[in-house]
Amino acid sequence: MNPADFQSKLDHVSKLLATRLGAKGATLSDRINHRARALPRRVRVAARELAASEVLMGAPKLMRQVDEKATERNYRLCVKYLEPLGSEQRLVQGVMKVVTGVVFVIVMTGGAMLAWAVAHGNL
Repeated sequence: MNPADFQSKLDHVSKLLATRLGAKGATLSDRINHRARALPRRVRVAARELAASEVLMGAPKLMRQVDEKATERNYRLCVKYLEPLGSEQRLVQGVMKVVTGVVFVIVMTGGAMLAWAVAHGNL
């Protein structure tokens, strides 16, 4: 497995833990330990195996010991669980952004029309 691809997968899982579960820590294992109880057991085990593989990927000779299929399976399991988390909240936030933008445009247009009416003496 290419170390750059592997590191990008670890970074993706780490970022998902931070954004979806609010995990704190500098490394993937720190974030897993911080929010371990919030993860289902199979996802927690998969994430810990990814973190253990990260240690092995640090040394070129140990890198050959990493099981690529298991690593890919663990990555997919973690992503499958973590990506949908908070989707309802993200949808509500997206709708609120659109509504806020529309209200802002309406208020600004109304203010501009009122200022024009006052300036031309039509009010």
